[in-house]
Amino acid sequence: MAQKLEVNWHWRSFNQLTNLELYQLLKLRQDVFVLEQQCLYPELDNEDFNHWHLLGYEGDNLAAYLRLIPPEHHKSGCVAIGRVVTQHDYRGFGLGYDLIKKAIKFSEKEFPGVVLFLSAQQHLKQFYQGFGFSAISKGYLEDGIPHIDMKKLPPLD
Repeated sequence: MAQKLEVNWHWRSFNQLTNLELYQLLKLRQDVFVLEQQCLYPELDNEDFNHWHLLGYEGDNLAAYLRLIPPEHHKSGCVAIGRVVTQHDYRGFGLGYDLIKKAIKFSEKEFPGVVLFLSAQQHLKQFYQGFGFSAISKGYLEDGIPHIDMKKLPPLD
């Protein structure tokens, strides 16, 4: 079992991000999605402005990140989770689990009754099923990586 890290979590709107936070999250996304996964795609997609950003810091290091898209800004009308990423040196500490758990809790509080959506890398299907997500599409390639669309229904009152 991996040791537990002391991670400080922060939700930020785009306008609340500091210059340093913005630089760190963009660098982390580029390091993993573009360089590590060798996937050339427009990482800067003009979509960050209206989203919520969850940053997980261990000290001054950005260890994990995701963005949450409000329903009015996603084509499905759902709250969408995207850009889920953990910095290489922080993998194996459960930060991916923490990211999704916090995204679900935030979504249920800020957007009650709204379905959650994500486009998952296909090898993570079971991981997301553990949070109550179900596949709603067949597998497809997105930027050369196998993906699958998944949804999670809101809790019943």
